[in-house]
Amino acid sequence: MSTATSAPAVVELTAADLNAHGGIFCPHPKAGMQLWNSHPRVFLDVAKTGQAACPYCGTVYRLTAAVAAAPGH
Repeated sequence: MSTATSAPAVVELTAADLNAHGGIFCPHPKAGMQLWNSHPRVFLDVAKTGQAACPYCGTVYRLTAAVAAAPGH
């Protein structure tokens, strides 16, 4: 018996998506999560490494190449 696993969603972020601390909250509007299947809000610091994965839903938030290469990110 085999079970199919789906890859986590990947959401590309721009500088406009980041808050003042260089992160975002999941669920995020760009992730397309519906209210009925959302989870508790969690802060993800994407500025530190360029990407972060949500511990609840597995969604990966990744800075676009232009943002990751910009000074200060």
